[in-house]
Amino acid sequence: MNRMLSVAFVALMAAAPALAAEPDNLVLPTGFHATVVADNLGPIRHMALRGNDIYVSTRHGQNAPSVGIVAIRMGADHKAAETKSIAGIDQGTGIRIYKGYLYAASGTSVSRIRLDENLVPTAAPEVIVEGLTATNHPIAFDGRGSMYVGIDGGGGTNNCPDPNGPKEKPKGLMPCPLLETRGGVWRFSDSKPNQKLADGTRFATGVRNMSAMDWRNNDSLYGAWHGRDGTSKGWPELVTPTDDDNIPDEMFRITRNTDMGWPYTYWDAARKIRLGAPEYNGDGKTAITDGKYAEPVATFSPLRPAVLDLAFYNGSKFPRQYRGGAFLAMHGGSDPVVLPGGHNGYNVMFVPFSGNHAGTPVAFADGFAGEGPAAKNIKTAAYRPVGVATGPDGALYVADSNKGRIWRIAYGE
Repeated sequence: MNRMLSVAFVALMAAAPALAAEPDNLVLPTGFHATVVADNLGPIRHMALRGNDIYVSTRHGQNAPSVGIVAIRMGADHKAAETKSIAGIDQGTGIRIYKGYLYAASGTSVSRIRLDENLVPTAAPEVIVEGLTATNHPIAFDGRGSMYVGIDGGGGTNNCPDPNGPKEKPKGLMPCPLLETRGGVWRFSDSKPNQKLADGTRFATGVRNMSAMDWRNNDSLYGAWHGRDGTSKGWPELVTPTDDDNIPDEMFRITRNTDMGWPYTYWDAARKIRLGAPEYNGDGKTAITDGKYAEPVATFSPLRPAVLDLAFYNGSKFPRQYRGGAFLAMHGGSDPVVLPGGHNGYNVMFVPFSGNHAGTPVAFADGFAGEGPAAKNIKTAAYRPVGVATGPDGALYVADSNKGRIWRIAYGE
């Protein structure tokens, strides 16, 4: 079934050239059209929509004055008619609108604000979870009273090293102490204030670096995260450069006690097997077959594209093939070395679903970096997709981290 689904999507995407005169020369499937909603918003992250209002999380506190959440009210033309800020919550990633509240993550907490008819709500923020490890925190809701919060593993590191061990060829600690407070997904009450990590349940584990997470209707939680980097440089006798390129970004169906493998293992997308990490005596060849670790439902390789957001399409405006499927923002490979074919990513990918089964990922929107493969590099890319969200209007919204631009992609308009 998955093979037939994937073949159908490849045919659909290649059936005809994209519409002409797309802004920024974006390349879209036939029937889709993009417009620019807003620009120059700074280092933005993820989005949540209510009617004609867009709320955007930010990382402004890193290199620019803190501005909090960016709030945008669109006019009838779907362009920003009013832009304001909600102070006090930034340095975060996850942002959602749920049961009349705006939920948003900071670097160490998740807060919510009661929405009203105003673009900037008058209510004060209420802390729901606090004391989290300072990192990206994607959030999602199951609609049954639970909020799920992702906490990165080692801040993007490959392993869990023994501080008393050798710096070269480090040995990893087992059990990894980092997994006690990070490297997984925690489940909390969606409304109880001032919860701490100990008040939540560690729902899943083995996450290296995850900013992308969403709940799929009538199914489960899903997340996508970055695979290992630079393994061949540290362990050239075990992992060739080609093997390294085939360590993918991964997308998982996440249920209770799912273990996604970090830091003890990694996935080889070419051989479709799980291997032991070299820090844990893995040899780059021998598959782990004990059934402890989950297999990804989709992978993105070679040359990890840096998946940064995930949104399931629950609207009815796109063709039926897209409904229930996942859109993913690919920020683009971060290695400054120029590759002849460009780095992977710098686009929006789509993963089709048939029932609860994921198909093969296909490119949905491309051209954000600029013309030609050489543009797909962090030094030259014009734009880098960082966030995706589906709006109440049935359109897909895409955010860029370079200049703070937001596009609206609609079908048949």
